[in-house]
Amino acid sequence: MTLRNRLFALVSAAVALTVVLVTSTVASSARRAFAAVDAQRTAALVAQIRREFAAEGEQVIARLERIAASDAVLRTAGDVGRSKSDLSLHVGEAAPLASAQGLDFLDLVGDNGTIISSAHWPARFGYRHPWAADVKPPASAAFLQRVDLPGEVALGLLATLTVTAGDRRLLVTGGRRLDQHFLNALVLPQGTRVLLYRNLEPEVSRQQLIDASGVVPEAAPLDPLIARVRQSGQEAREDVAWPEAETVDALPLKGHDGTVLGVLLISSSRRELSALVTRIRWSGIGFGALGLAFGFGLSYVLASRVTRPVEQLAEAARAVAAGDWNAGVDVSAASSEIAALAEAFATMTGQLVDQRDRLVQAERVAAWRELARRLAHELKNPLFPLRLTLDNLRRARTLPPGEFNEVFEEGMGALATGLANLNTVVGRFSDFARMPVPEWADVSPNAVVQQTARLFQAQLEAPGQPAIVVALDLDPSAGSIRADGEQIGRALQNLLLNAIDAMPRGGQLTIRTRRSAGGILLDVADTGEGLTAEERERLFTPYYTTKQHGTGLGLAIVQAVVTDHGGKIWVDSTPARGTTFHIELPVGPTPCEKAAL
Repeated sequence: MTLRNRLFALVSAAVALTVVLVTSTVASSARRAFAAVDAQRTAALVAQIRREFAAEGEQVIARLERIAASDAVLRTAGDVGRSKSDLSLHVGEAAPLASAQGLDFLDLVGDNGTIISSAHWPARFGYRHPWAADVKPPASAAFLQRVDLPGEVALGLLATLTVTAGDRRLLVTGGRRLDQHFLNALVLPQGTRVLLYRNLEPEVSRQQLIDASGVVPEAAPLDPLIARVRQSGQEAREDVAWPEAETVDALPLKGHDGTVLGVLLISSSRRELSALVTRIRWSGIGFGALGLAFGFGLSYVLASRVTRPVEQLAEAARAVAAGDWNAGVDVSAASSEIAALAEAFATMTGQLVDQRDRLVQAERVAAWRELARRLAHELKNPLFPLRLTLDNLRRARTLPPGEFNEVFEEGMGALATGLANLNTVVGRFSDFARMPVPEWADVSPNAVVQQTARLFQAQLEAPGQPAIVVALDLDPSAGSIRADGEQIGRALQNLLLNAIDAMPRGGQLTIRTRRSAGGILLDVADTGEGLTAEERERLFTPYYTTKQHGTGLGLAIVQAVVTDHGGKIWVDSTPARGTTFHIELPVGPTPCEKAAL
């Protein structure tokens, strides 16, 4: 065999092997990258759907509250409280109330479980309601429930409120149907669809599987996944050929008693990945054929112009797989075939970056919507008593001067309290939105603790307040730290307020300082009600609160202050045995202070 033939054979084998390796590496990297992006997209979509469920439930509760406050319901509740009232006069009350509030289901039920009026099944007047009297959900929570209708069974998102009349009560239960209209309201990324299986029959029934357009035909490949989720009550994921390759995530939808009433299926198409891998493979075959054709006589030139770009392309693929989405390949000196492969790779990475940016933007929009919803919710509660106070003052104008003055003084006090509550809510949101940059100085932790404790002394010693004993255990060797004394004091005030609220019947509040290996350790301990494991996990989440009138920003602000000072905060708590917050602050200059300098 001539040298040319041997060189051709050697280069051809090298080119073929290189193309195969590059094609395999790029395809494998593409699969991993697509899998990561698909997981992120699915997680964002699941979070969006959970928010939609929560928002839908809040709308149901708000509409039920308006119904419960209506004259018709109050009149019905009054008749329920009278033993000789003819309740049949109220049989038609539910239908117009449900229609006015846009609810699909509405029942007015006596405290003995008897249906007084039903919007979705009027003929059930006088029958015992199958579940309303037995449901014990939180007052502010909606839940899934099987709803019997004439000729069919539906799945609804319901809530139950109680209207009291004397020693009797009227249950108001209602909600909206969970069907394709809810699925139509979801904004889905391209290549994704959502299906709902309503678990209303003993066995898996394909007639109960719907998407945004109605009943889903030819859904047999989903039966095993649905059956597994129904039986286990746990989330599941499975790759399904239906009719093309798709990844399906199944989420159980449970009722108030933990029974699986539905399965939400989120399907992500793998068509783009399959097409990309196919293109990469055919590109590799094409490049290999071209390399063999041009290898004869140009072996050394082609080897020098192909080897280096291929190595760069493989490195870029590994960089993308490792998370470097901006990795690129400089192929200005490469042959056209390698340049085409690099261009296809650049197009792929560009598409991945674009999808990631869209997901980030969607999460930001969702975060702003959540902030707006929380602010509206927090401002709505104080405004309601203000409106009632103004109505009372308007009606009191016809009273004699003496009675009017009494009503006026009481109303002004209520207005002042309501405005103070509004000011507190707005102030908390404002503080959290613009945390100031720390002003660094040498600060004594013991001095900050003593000053903060004196601020609460008058409040704790006021008549009528629970007996709370404040104990200071301050380490004389604590010395000073580099910090913003005002911000540390504000954080400590928030912790003391939480501790006082946790001890409505009194107790002991202990504030302790001591040196630690990492700097200064500051503890705030109470003997109050304690926290559950779930509350501890979500304690520092913005807008999460366990208080009836809390904004959920106090502890988030505390964590922000501690983080700005380069420290860390954690909590130890056991229900009914108290709670202890630990703050560790560094003694020397923090990274934030060094950056500011």
